[in-house]
Amino acid sequence: MMQIESSSQEFDSKYRENSFTYDVKRDVYNEETFQQEHRRKSASSGNMDIDITTVRHHVQCRCSWHKFLRCMLTIFPFLEWMCLYRFKDWLLGDLLAGMSVGLVQVPQVLTFSLLARQLIPPLNVSYAAFCSSILYVIFGSCHQMSIGPFFLLSTLVVNILKLHPFNSGHLILGSFIKQDFTNPSFYTAYNRSLSVVASTTFLTGIIQLSMGMLGFGFVTTYLPEAAISAYLAATAIHIIQSQLTCIFGIMIHFHAGPISFFYNIVNYCMSLPKANSTSILLFLTAVVTLRINKCIRISFNQYPIEFPMEAFLVLGFSAFANKINMATENSKMLIDMIPYSFLYPVTPDFNILQEIILEAFFLALVSSSLLVFLGKKIASFHNYNVNSNQDLIVIGLCNVVSSFFRSCVVTGAVVSTIIQDKSGGRQQFASLVGAGVMLLLMVKVEHFFYELPNAVLAGIIVSNILPYLETIYYLPNLWRQSQYDCVSVIWMVTFTSAIFLGLDIGLLVSIAFAFFLITVQSHRTKILLLGQIPNTNIYRSINDYREIMAIPGVKIFQCCNSITFVNVHHLKRKLLEEMEMVRVPLKEEEVFGLFHENEDGSQEGKICRCFCNCDELEPPPRMCNAFQNANILVLIAGSHSSVVKAFERNDFFDAGITKAQLFLTLHDAVLFALSRKLPESSELSVDESETVIQETYSETEKGYDFKT
Repeated sequence: MMQIESSSQEFDSKYRENSFTYDVKRDVYNEETFQQEHRRKSASSGNMDIDITTVRHHVQCRCSWHKFLRCMLTIFPFLEWMCLYRFKDWLLGDLLAGMSVGLVQVPQVLTFSLLARQLIPPLNVSYAAFCSSILYVIFGSCHQMSIGPFFLLSTLVVNILKLHPFNSGHLILGSFIKQDFTNPSFYTAYNRSLSVVASTTFLTGIIQLSMGMLGFGFVTTYLPEAAISAYLAATAIHIIQSQLTCIFGIMIHFHAGPISFFYNIVNYCMSLPKANSTSILLFLTAVVTLRINKCIRISFNQYPIEFPMEAFLVLGFSAFANKINMATENSKMLIDMIPYSFLYPVTPDFNILQEIILEAFFLALVSSSLLVFLGKKIASFHNYNVNSNQDLIVIGLCNVVSSFFRSCVVTGAVVSTIIQDKSGGRQQFASLVGAGVMLLLMVKVEHFFYELPNAVLAGIIVSNILPYLETIYYLPNLWRQSQYDCVSVIWMVTFTSAIFLGLDIGLLVSIAFAFFLITVQSHRTKILLLGQIPNTNIYRSINDYREIMAIPGVKIFQCCNSITFVNVHHLKRKLLEEMEMVRVPLKEEEVFGLFHENEDGSQEGKICRCFCNCDELEPPPRMCNAFQNANILVLIAGSHSSVVKAFERNDFFDAGITKAQLFLTLHDAVLFALSRKLPESSELSVDESETVIQETYSETEKGYDFKT
């Protein structure tokens, strides 16, 4: 800050010492005269050559190598980072981050059934996560993203699983009861339940593929950064609540749907007397260790790397628990309840797709939004952009592949992504290493991690998710800084709806509310009446400066927003009020006379008339025509060239308003208006716009000289 202030002071002193003078002499330009003197570039002046022969209807297009290469890098982003990978600077960080993520993902896979309320073989989840990671490495756009199943998404299919339970619904409600594997009906119901999960995952992937190909990634551009932060904060709170089972070592009656968050909190409070003190102690030990670890910083080639304490906690407590019975909950009891160690890939059941389309839609919406939001958050830290449509397509492919392994819906793994980012992961190579380490450990040494206490894993998850709650602390500052655009209101609505109504309905409420605010803000257009700073070509609002001078006979309006169908009526009303004009409704006989008047009056008194309707009807009169009839000249200034082109494409110009009434700058329009005294429409021609602007300004003389 001190360097910036000193540099600004030096600039101010140099500005005062030096004198700046400019002298401008040119004709007053409107769009018509300007386009005659300065020709536009043709559409084929770029790298693409288009040769169109109208006689043969033959079109030849030639695309440059640069555009082809850019298209390939968009479809396959891994080509860019592979070619530009900095082995000396990034390799160590990616290896450490990948090993840390892989070691943490192993116990997460083993305890997935506990939180997802669905007994899926861990090896199936591992293979689905590995294949999804490979696909995202090839097609994904976020450099630090880790892909895997997210247990909170499984709560969205509880209603479907209730229709096809395999243990009388005990598991869905939170009661883990080991069934008799010798009963054939148990295997039939279990396979049926996995088939429903696979079909739901497949349909979710198809919906996400369609959303990406149709370009639905643009929806995220309408959500401000505050909405994304609020949604991730609400997700973090849901994750923390789900970990209370592991923290206290208790099971509760599980609720899903709106307001389920508070039902589950009440159930946890009622079960607190049964809490396991050993689980609480292990949880606190893991949290305190990770908090102390934040003070340990490693720098490799000027890149900060956090010590991989998560990996040491997983390995250390797993080894310790294999030697000593710690009397706490672990994943071994869940593994004993799963009848299969691995199920070979099969085709999902397509006959039940119509029954699960609503749940699949919500899963697709939440899964893709969580991936895009998490990617945007990580990308903003590292100053690069993500392609939302590309990520929608790739996550759709991931879920289609995962459905063949009978796994749940995958998305951005929040905790693994945070660990990969803070551990020094720079590119997707870290995700590739993490997925490989996870699968290798699950295949070779899976039993080593069975005894790891669930409370240690909960401590790792909660410690890494806490930074996403820091936005709550900065909410008062956000409220003071953004009262006009209501960003803080969007934050509160997104956060409360995601907590009260769930991640699915809360997301819909957030998007709808953001669109509503955009509509309201565009409707409440701010229109200013401008005046001139004396002896300058500067125009400001007449309410802002004391020395503002209103130009006699000229009223200057400035619209501070884009003019759309939403706010055009407000603009009309404001113009009429400032011009002291009112809209007077016509009487019935006047309306009758408008539709029955004729030039010669020869048809007066006749009841029946005949006329031809073959001719093209004249367009209805516009606003501009009303001012012209009142001898008020309307001039438009400062329109962007794209707006002028849109006017030309949509036949905006006619006898009522021509290009001669569009001026390049506001000062051009004012000088033209002052040089005319109530001109007729015939006087507004190109040949007569010979007004010349001559401005002389000198810093030393402190004055302007205007000549017209």
